[in-house]
Amino acid sequence: MMRIKRSEQRGSADYGWLRANYSFSFAQYYSSEDVHFGALRVLNDDIVEGGMGFGMHPHDNMEIITIPLQGRLRHKDSMGFEDIISPGEIQIMSAGRGLMHSEHNPDPNESVNLLQIWMFPNQKNVDPRYHKSSYQLEKNKLKILVGPGPQEGLPWIYQSSYFSLLELEAGKEFVYDMQLKSHGLYAFVIEGELLTGDEMLHKRDAVMLTQQQDLQIKAVADSKILWIESPLQW
Repeated sequence: MMRIKRSEQRGSADYGWLRANYSFSFAQYYSSEDVHFGALRVLNDDIVEGGMGFGMHPHDNMEIITIPLQGRLRHKDSMGFEDIISPGEIQIMSAGRGLMHSEHNPDPNESVNLLQIWMFPNQKNVDPRYHKSSYQLEKNKLKILVGPGPQEGLPWIYQSSYFSLLELEAGKEFVYDMQLKSHGLYAFVIEGELLTGDEMLHKRDAVMLTQQQDLQIKAVADSKILWIESPLQW
């Protein structure tokens, strides 16, 4: 079973310092179809203006993955970690039994665009943890960024999920093979145009698969896709 959610069907909000797009119900946006996709609870596409950000606030029992697309983001938390993440890096925070953190754009004259993703964990009340890692993409080759953990050499979360990125050149085809056949697949087009079957996918469109073993796509233009395998039951 395949469902497409177009970019313009997402929730949106403009707070002046923050422009946000919500793939799932969040803040004032509610969609009965999009409360969550299995264990995937949040996929926010945020633009934070220069020098602005989120003050210290709490989280618990949630896996939080942050992927900067443009600009830089400063992280600070109650565990004592203070860091700046940039494109080509990914940040993981397991909130566990509870923590506080803040996120700010350290550059006064440049906005930061980031994806923040929340996953329901498969273990509750664990010790909070923080991890940052860098990655490099190779054209037309899938790069796994996050897996179920802990796995040697791969950043991990407390959930049997996989996060991957793919840069696909125009005219190239790709088939995504599921790591676990019981998973659902959420594919989010960061940039570009893609064809799957007779459906055209554009920038910030998403496709959800719950009963199909793989997804075949063809890039109409140079494209970048985020793939999230999520357990449908956990």
